[in-house]
Amino acid sequence: MSGWKAKRFWTKAEAAPCGGGFTVLLDARPVRTPAKAGFVLPSLAMAQACAAEWDAQTGAVRPETMPMTRYANSAIDKVAHQHAEVVEIVAAYGASDLLCYRADRPEALIARQAAAWDPQLEWAAHDLDAPLRVTTGIAPIDQAPASIARLTELTQAFDAFHLAPFHDLVAITGSLVLGFAMARGVLTADAGFTLSRIDEHWQTEHWGQDEEAAKYESGKSTDLSSALRFFRYHE
Repeated sequence: MSGWKAKRFWTKAEAAPCGGGFTVLLDARPVRTPAKAGFVLPSLAMAQACAAEWDAQTGAVRPETMPMTRYANSAIDKVAHQHAEVVEIVAAYGASDLLCYRADRPEALIARQAAAWDPQLEWAAHDLDAPLRVTTGIAPIDQAPASIARLTELTQAFDAFHLAPFHDLVAITGSLVLGFAMARGVLTADAGFTLSRIDEHWQTEHWGQDEEAAKYESGKSTDLSSALRFFRYHE
């Protein structure tokens, strides 16, 4: 029984209004989450995106091909019930933001990091009211408590349907600043991902690219795009 997989039994998947928002119907039967909760979504666009994933399934249902549905399930079954804990995990990136930790050599990499990351930190200081300190190496530095408090406050303001994908915007890039820049439309997913891979791309340029590393990077780039797409469906 451990190898059993759900198979398509419906002929039509469609988005529809329901009490409290929108849902997905499979031949008029409402979808439920893995925890058997109501699959109630905050926007029609989000429900339509999820319905399209259900409609694209053939044979065995493949959850890995349904990122919008997985984010919705996560928001409903997990994040909504653990909001404070998820906020704490995500906001913690502000104290160790990727953009704040710079190389001490070579000069070309130092210059590349500064050119790419300094404008993002300037934006965070001005638009998020959260200036962050920069250091070299990997030894932890203390950030201003007021900046960490502000970043935490902004993260707390997200509801479950924003916080679920925002977690991945931050975790994939390693940067709370880049996460907010993408969430606010300052950066695209591609731009945010590229900025988060300055060090890796430097290594590739000088030492070549490993096939497994390239596959991993491609997957993470796709995941980041999916996270931002789901985030946008809630606007």
